[in-house]
Amino acid sequence: MGVRVNTRLALSFVTGFTHEGEEIVRVRQFQNINPAAENSGLSKTAEALASLQQHELVKVERGNTYELTGE
Repeated sequence: MGVRVNTRLALSFVTGFTHEGEEIVRVRQFQNINPAAENSGLSKTAEALASLQQHELVKVERGNTYELTGE
């Protein structure tokens, strides 16, 4: 088993379209999030940050880093 030591939050925004009509997606990452943060709190934070953007929020991801133990 491992111990969660770090969390990151990634927000994906559609910032435009290519000549072929495909979405251009840009990701904004926030590092050093408290690993004990609840998913609901991170979701509310993502919504609040997205409201400050002119671009459409299309995805929110949480990434956890674990320290592996030999147990």
